[in-house]
This record gives sequence, C-alpha cells and structure tokens, in this order.
Amino acid sequence: MKAVVCHKGTATVPVLVAAVLFWNGGIARAQQPVEWRKVGGTSVAVDLSGPATGAVTRVWYGPNGGALYAETRAGKVFRSTDLETWSPAIAPAEPAAPAAVVVARLPESGARAISLASDAGAAFALGRQLYRSDDGGHSWTNLTGFKDSSVVGGGLHDVAIAAGQRDRIVVANDYGVWRSADGGLSWSGLNDGLPNLAVRRILATPTGTSGTRVEAEGFGTLELTPGAAVWRPVEASPADLIARYARQLEADVTAVEVSGQTVYAGTSDGRIWVSLDGGRTFPNLPEPNGSGRVERIWVDGGSPRVALAALSGGSPRVLRTTNSGGFWDSLDGDLPAGAAHGITADRAAGAVYVATDAGVFYGQADLENASIDQVQWRKLSTRLPSAPATDVRLDPAGVQLYTALDGYGVYAAAAPHRTRSPRIVNAADFSTRAAAPGSLLSVVGARVGSARGGELDFPILAASDNESQIQVPFEASGPSVALALDTNRGPVTMGLPVEAVSPAILLSREGAPAVFDADTEMPLDAGNPVHSQGRILIMATGLGRVQPNWPTGVPAPQQDPPAVVAPITAYLDGSPIAVTRATLAPGYVGFYQIEVQMPAVANAGASQLWIGAGGTESNRIQIVVVP
Repeated sequence: MKAVVCHKGTATVPVLVAAVLFWNGGIARAQQPVEWRKVGGTSVAVDLSGPATGAVTRVWYGPNGGALYAETRAGKVFRSTDLETWSPAIAPAEPAAPAAVVVARLPESGARAISLASDAGAAFALGRQLYRSDDGGHSWTNLTGFKDSSVVGGGLHDVAIAAGQRDRIVVANDYGVWRSADGGLSWSGLNDGLPNLAVRRILATPTGTSGTRVEAEGFGTLELTPGAAVWRPVEASPADLIARYARQLEADVTAVEVSGQTVYAGTSDGRIWVSLDGGRTFPNLPEPNGSGRVERIWVDGGSPRVALAALSGGSPRVLRTTNSGGFWDSLDGDLPAGAAHGITADRAAGAVYVATDAGVFYGQADLENASIDQVQWRKLSTRLPSAPATDVRLDPAGVQLYTALDGYGVYAAAAPHRTRSPRIVNAADFSTRAAAPGSLLSVVGARVGSARGGELDFPILAASDNESQIQVPFEASGPSVALALDTNRGPVTMGLPVEAVSPAILLSREGAPAVFDADTEMPLDAGNPVHSQGRILIMATGLGRVQPNWPTGVPAPQQDPPAVVAPITAYLDGSPIAVTRATLAPGYVGFYQIEVQMPAVANAGASQLWIGAGGTESNRIQIVVVP
C-alpha cells in the first residue's frame, strides 16, 4: 500500500477499500458454492535445509526418470515432474524394491544398508544420517550430516536416484522429501507444494498478537503468523485435560471441553461424562451414545448446557444436548457416511458445522431446545481438494469459518449461516466490540439499503448482497442504539452498544495489522521491521469525536484533518510511548490515523503494541522492532 505524503512529513495510509470493506469476497449466498481461501501452505519452517512437511515413507523415480513419486505415511502417492508442484498420482508404477546388501561394516549402529539398481556399484546406508559407499562399505561418506545433526532431519526411510544421475539424490524421511543435485554437498526441500501436513485440530484463528494456530501430527503446535506462508512451531503448554480426566474417570478419554464450571469428557467407546462443578465430581457411568469414539466436543460459551459432539462410529455421529448432558439426541439427518472429526456451531443462529471423512458440512438445528430435527446437511467443501476434513472452527465473531483437510492444511471462508442471521462487527478487527461515534461497522450477511438509529441516519458506505458497511454518526450517543436496518432479507433491528470511544487497530483478514513506517510509507512486518526512534503510523477506528466537527459519511480532508478529541495513548510492551498526532485518516471515512514516535530500543524482537482512547484500550498487535 503506497502512502500519500502530507504537510510536515506526515504520511497518510490509504487502505484499499475493497480489501477493508469487503474482506475480499464477502459472504457467500446460502446456496452458492462457498469460496475458500488457503491459509498458509503445507510446509513448516524448522531448523533444516528447507521447509519440512509430514513423514514420507517411500520415494522413487518413474521408468523414464521424468517423474518423481512420493508415498506419505498415510499411504497417499503424489507425483512431481518439476520438483516443485505435486499432484495425486493415478496408478503409479511400483518402484523396484531396494536390495539388501552385505557390506564390510556399517557407518553407524542400527543403520540399514541397501543398493539401488539406478546406481550400480554403490551402497547406501540409512540411519540417523544418509551415507554412501563406493567400496563395498569399507569407507562411507556422510551425505546429510552437519556437526552432530542432519540437515534434512531424522527418521530416514528411503532413497532414490534417477538412472545415470548418481549425484542427484532424493531421500524420504519423517520431515518429507529432500533433494541434492551435487552428491550430498547441499540439500533442499521439495515440501512446499507437497500436500502432507497432517493438521489434526485448529486451536485459534488470527488476532493482532498471534496468527492461526493448529495442532499437527509430528510437529505439535504450529502458528502461521499474519502474512506468512509457512507454518512455524511455537511453544505451547496447554493443560493436559485429557490425561487428567482419563485418570480421574479411569476411562480412555479422547475429547474434553470446558466452559465455566461445566466439563464435558468423551471417551473412545462413545460415552460422554458431564461435570457441573468444575470437574470435581461426575455422575454415574453414562451409557455409550454411539458405536465410535468421541472425536470432538463443542460447548456454547454463553450457555454451557448446550453442547455438540462429533463421533467416528457408524451412527450416531453428531450429538446434541440442551440440558448439560441429561440426554443426547442425534443430528445425523442425511449426513453422508464417514467418521465425524470436528464440530462447531453458532447457537443463536442454529448453525452447525461438521468436519467428516466426506468433507465439511453445514446444517440448521434448534440449539436452544430439545426437538426432533431431521437435519439436512449441505456440503461446503465441493471446491476443496478431495480429502477428509479433520476439524472445523468459527472465529470469535462467528463470521469466518476455518477447516483443516488431511494433508492439505487449513482453508477459510465466510460463514454461510450469516445470510440467515446477519451480525454487526467492527470493521477494523472483525470483533463485536461496542461502536463509537464516527466508527466504521460491517453488517455481515445482508445488503443494507438504509440504517437508522433513534433520530440519526447511519450512512451506507458500501453494500453487496451479503455484506454492507456503515458509519456511526459523530452525533451518536449510548449506552445503546436500536439500529433499524432495511435489508434484502427484510427489515432487521439490532441492538448496538455505543460508547464514547471504542478503539480498534485495523487488521487484515489474516490478522496483519495496518502499521506503516511514516518515512518510507511501507507496511511494517517481519521483513520490514520498526526501527528504534522511528515514526510509525497506526490505522484505527473507534476513536470518537473530532475537532473541528466533521460531517458523517464524508471523507476526511487531505490537508489539516480534524484531530481526535479524546486523549490518545500508545504502549509498547506495556510502557507508554509518545503519540505525536491523532486525526481522521485523510481521504477516508470512519478511519483514524495515529502517529507514534518509537523510543530508543536496545534489543531486537517481537513486541506488543496497542493504543488507548480516553482510558479504553484497543486490541493488541505484534510488531518487530530493531535497534
């Protein structure tokens, strides 16, 4: 994003209206195919010679050496002809089995010696490292070692060489597929495009301080930082609730969810235990609810008596309780056969999402009362790769849906149920925080023709069939407004809390903050960090009234934009830093621009930044600071 330089060296940051206001595609119509976007790739940045992925057990070249094949631990075979892109292999030719070979000695204890027809006369040994010998095993060359480590990681399973190209070596291990073009002097990963990242659970959706977090097989907790394409391992020490309740219940506990004092614990034989006193006591042994294991439990945070469970058995696979587990009933309806692995819901909207072997499905059910529901399930993943869905999750505002596909990583889309149940969210951080005079809001799930609260008209700034943006009048006051909307779904009235200030720093859909270098006009991120004692610009909304007064719905002037009335503060890792200017963002409606002077910083690294308006704090974002 280029900035426009104004007087006195202050830069204004024009946020792309389409990206900010419509979230790059908006909300899908109820019966249209869902438009998914990829969240990161399928590789992980670890301390190896390239990004890694899940375990690969076999690797081989095709008969003419033009295609490389890789078989994952899950038994899927992929094919590449350019060593960059991979696709599922259709009826691949089976590789020639490597032959065991007798050698004079092994290079390390426990190594396995083999010979390859494509490299006659050489012997290879697979252990903690990959070795090659050209003299029958009397001497060995370590091809992957650096000091005491392997540059490609451990768990070596297979090696391949194309006929007549003995220096072009490919090896498969617990971290994916790796290639050397110079006989093992250097290595690179072939994993960026290999769909072999086994994400088992989505732990969190993006915020300003962290990105998407998942639990992946072989890696533990991974995070995709805002704007990045490669996942990174992060330190995480979640409470081991499954082990705790397995010991307490003396059962094979497979899923646990806690909301307040209510604890749900599911087991491998389909039982679901419920405690109403924080897990201190549980009722008598419950009867099994299904023929399979309880894979995941969803509990409504506002009303923990309401819960759903996903099971992997034949039937039932989707269970509902509205009375804290007093009884469970099935919501299977016409859900296609296959295990259910993940589940999430929006209680107020009656929307249920399930991740299954057959993909991702959406259905409507009564989540307030016990009822006989013949749920009709709609498949949402028709435009995604054909793979089992391992989890599904709504963001905190309930407007974005995330799913994990086995091997293919994470995808996100606008939640379809919003076309039935529109919601107002803050346009800066997609939260349901209170509005403030002058702030910008999104109405998700409807085209708004007019909006009125009390005696005030709320200007419509932009509208599509499924999403609209409105500005709160500068004259609005709280504590709440009954906002009457005329929409393409009919008239809707929503309660809108209004406070004098409600600051929020602008985030992209992926959680990247709109923070810019005031001198270079470039966005700040890990590749363009904040410099000690530099000036930065922060884009925000919800800072309230300005002086001189400015008309609602009119872009702020390029010269001398109105200044914020409320006292504005900024904090870096909890310490106050200087705010040199806080105004409306020139040329824009509903956004504000804060100029901050960075302090002298001795140590480089990630820091938390947030602003305050009139004593109310904003969301917290992460920036990288260098001396």
